[in-house]
Amino acid sequence: MTIPAFFIYDESETGYRFNEDHPFNQKRLTLTVDLLRSLDTLPDQAILSPSAALDEQLLAVHSADYVSEVKLLSEAAPNPEAVNQASRYGLDTEDTPFFQGMHAITSTVVGGSLLAVDTVMSGRSSHALHLGGGLHHALSNKGAGFCVYNDASVAIEHAKKQYGARVLYIDTDVHHGDGVQWSFYTDPEVCTVSIHETGKYLFPGTGAVNERGEGIAFGTCINIPLEPYTEDASWLECLEEILNKAIDHFKPDLIVSQHGCDAHAFDPLSHIHCSMNIYKAMPRLIHRLAHQYCEGRWVALGGGGYDIWRVVPRAWSLLWLEMNDHPLIGQVEQDPTLKLPSAWLSQWQNECPVILPTTWLDCTDEWEPMPRRHEITLKNRHIKELAALYLP
Repeated sequence: MTIPAFFIYDESETGYRFNEDHPFNQKRLTLTVDLLRSLDTLPDQAILSPSAALDEQLLAVHSADYVSEVKLLSEAAPNPEAVNQASRYGLDTEDTPFFQGMHAITSTVVGGSLLAVDTVMSGRSSHALHLGGGLHHALSNKGAGFCVYNDASVAIEHAKKQYGARVLYIDTDVHHGDGVQWSFYTDPEVCTVSIHETGKYLFPGTGAVNERGEGIAFGTCINIPLEPYTEDASWLECLEEILNKAIDHFKPDLIVSQHGCDAHAFDPLSHIHCSMNIYKAMPRLIHRLAHQYCEGRWVALGGGGYDIWRVVPRAWSLLWLEMNDHPLIGQVEQDPTLKLPSAWLSQWQNECPVILPTTWLDCTDEWEPMPRRHEITLKNRHIKELAALYLP
């Protein structure tokens, strides 16, 4: 039996947790896996368990002193000198505080993304999904934005060094994929495309359209910073046009995509007003491009997403179903009111603090229309034109 896609996952990845009150809550992994299993769409033979990344793999992206500091702060009782140095490395903030076991669990997250690359580049499967990954904000010597090690950057560097691959990185998180951008800002063998809410109002404040790469890599960094309250049609119009042009120009060997699902209207940490429609449409677009340009080679990672009940399980499940060409995707297309499994809803509703949606897609007809829709669309089209300025 041929496996069209492998699902990289180990329950230990849910241990990537800063504290009980932190918005980055990996219970969303448990909810997603349980939803897929309730649909009988996640067979055991499709699941691969990752091992921790080696230090030498981490050091391909991160500085030695940073990795050393992460290890020291991972102890049950870190020494006072390490604690005093934590601020220098961005590991004492409200967003990214150090926690016990941090190095071990984050190394395993990185290992999952490395395994995804090896699975695809070795020809074992065309696609691989690692939802525990997508920690795109970590810099070479600093943690940031809920991210300790940058698994996406390490995986891309591995694809380059081990397989000689040209990599197109696509970041659909509502927050700019800054850590990956800066990792490859001068590298002509990696093209980064990030669609996100403008940094004028949202962390990390970067991702302007004029950040285009440096030196011989000029033009391989593409940002699409969109206006707050952007809705589905404008978001997808901008992404599709830029991606089609970028991939045709760059001609990658591998696509690595990051699937933060925090551009949804329900997400508490952003101002974009998209629905579940984009989380059906974006994987479909990337899937088509992977087969058209990369012989199907596609590694997908998780990312942000802070409405862990109503948004993340549906969005990430749709991604997995698309990667497998599962017939349920066609059913959702034909019937936007298609119901989620009743067993899954019954299991989790008592624990969920809000009413769970009962359908795969949102009934946007019931949503209050966004004011300034036309003005926002026009501003986004102007940004799209600027983003495409150096694309043929």
